[in-house]
Amino acid sequence: MKLIITEDYEQMSQVAAHHLVEFMLKTRRVNLAITAGKTPKRMYELLTASVRGKAWLKNVHFYNFDEIPFRGKTGDGVTITNLRSLFFTPASISEENIQQLTLENYRHHDANIANQGGLDLVVMGLGADGHFCGNLPNTTHFHDMTVAVPIAGEMVDLVAHGELGGDFSLVPDCYVTMGPKSIMAAKNLLLIVNGEGKAKALKGVLEGPVTEQLPASVLQLHPSLTIIADNAAVSALTQPH
Repeated sequence: MKLIITEDYEQMSQVAAHHLVEFMLKTRRVNLAITAGKTPKRMYELLTASVRGKAWLKNVHFYNFDEIPFRGKTGDGVTITNLRSLFFTPASISEENIQQLTLENYRHHDANIANQGGLDLVVMGLGADGHFCGNLPNTTHFHDMTVAVPIAGEMVDLVAHGELGGDFSLVPDCYVTMGPKSIMAAKNLLLIVNGEGKAKALKGVLEGPVTEQLPASVLQLHPSLTIIADNAAVSALTQPH
């Protein structure tokens, strides 16, 4: 595990963008699973400036590692919609290079990735509750591959307000996510973390026991995990890293 501590969010984003470009420069096929959300917004802005119009990007294929479909609608779900806005459209990523995980194909997702040589890198954020990808506390288990997770109880409010602008009519019955076992099968992992609000969760990832109550704690067992975090995010650490 490698921890890179940056001064602030801007520097974290710069270092993360550079990390991704290093993978993209490979001449063979490169498979990247990438995150949406607020944390990578600036990283994608910097990355777009580096990769737009570059011929070598044809070798790079992008995967979403989770998806929330819109109830009653076909086509793109929440994650791919956000990734298009953040990166795919500004960077002019070809549709043939976007490999979507959906409710319709999730049962074959792991096998499809394996047939394409596996994931070279997964880029993730960290939830304040310790979740990564769609692996929230009390949803998936460490042995799970790509799974469908029911949306019920408190999660209905979480999805409606967190992902769908408060529109409960769009909340589906379930979402799909690459489970912990799927993510741990990737060759390399990159966790980007910023802000004091994530400090407690990051402390658990780096210093706590491996427990399903803090799902991202399992990432410490990966042989090639890089964490890029700003000073605020590492403020709760008690051990030198």
